[in-house]
Amino acid sequence: MKKIIGFGLLFILSALVLASCGGSDNGDLKKVRLALDWFPNANHAGLFLALEKGYFEEEGLEVTAYTPVDPASILQTVGTGADEFGINYQPDLLLARAVGVPVVSVAAIVQRPLNSVMTLKESGLTTPSDLVGKKVGYPGIPTNEFLLDTMLKADGAPGLESVELVNVGFNLSAALIGKQVDACVGCYWTHESISMENQGNPVNIMKMEEWGVPSYYELILVTNADMLSEDPDTVERFVRAFLRGYREAASDPQGAVDALVRAHPETDEAIDRPGVELIAPLWQSDAPTVGWQEESRWVDFTQWMQDSGLLDESVDPLEAFSNEYVEKVSGE
Repeated sequence: MKKIIGFGLLFILSALVLASCGGSDNGDLKKVRLALDWFPNANHAGLFLALEKGYFEEEGLEVTAYTPVDPASILQTVGTGADEFGINYQPDLLLARAVGVPVVSVAAIVQRPLNSVMTLKESGLTTPSDLVGKKVGYPGIPTNEFLLDTMLKADGAPGLESVELVNVGFNLSAALIGKQVDACVGCYWTHESISMENQGNPVNIMKMEEWGVPSYYELILVTNADMLSEDPDTVERFVRAFLRGYREAASDPQGAVDALVRAHPETDEAIDRPGVELIAPLWQSDAPTVGWQEESRWVDFTQWMQDSGLLDESVDPLEAFSNEYVEKVSGE
């Protein structure tokens, strides 16, 4: 669920030279690997429903879905072909492409940002400008700094220099509850908010897109550009099964969590059952179909990243995503 950004250019380019082969055949099923962005949770409910119901097998695929030891490696392993597919984030994919990693988004999973700024309800801090002079915890991810800066300026505050950033790693909830910080950025309003409320600490939520940040796709399905040109049939079959699971999960979110729990009994149902009710509407939102990606959202968010200094002008947002496979399988 959380993002870890920080690609080493030399490491990535070396990894590309050491590219591995794609999936191999085993009988009638082709083996493919899917790297998850984080531990299995409500965001992945549609995937585990598709796995349980055999939708991938119906497409002739044997899918191994796993969480890497280091989720920061996903775009590297997909970029080299060591993993055929991965679940990742729009900002991360753009950053990866900026250093030559040939990854492409073939479907949107969550149509809106889940990242947010949170404060404890009791604090009375409800807008970004209320954070001026306050301590804001974050997980050390540079993108969060730029997101917060935009939110502050949108509310009339000077910007990032008006707050004190505290790197608390991924102990965001604990830092906020313990009043080590006054707010947190990098907190997901479909996860941390529920976790803190379950502990008796309700929160105020400031959503990114409501405070100046262009809306972006929180989760996307990514593959390698070579895979698109050399094995488009496998991509189409994978996307068909994957989106079939998410379309079904959208109509029965709790049934999809049941599948998630059967696959991963360690799932925290006290978080993921209410969480899926918040996430499920975002699998399609106002898009024409599950998985669809709007060109304007890629263009606008890329422009925001370039204006913020996160990306140079060489990154073409129109090459970063494709709706070809969603179009092929939608309505089937």
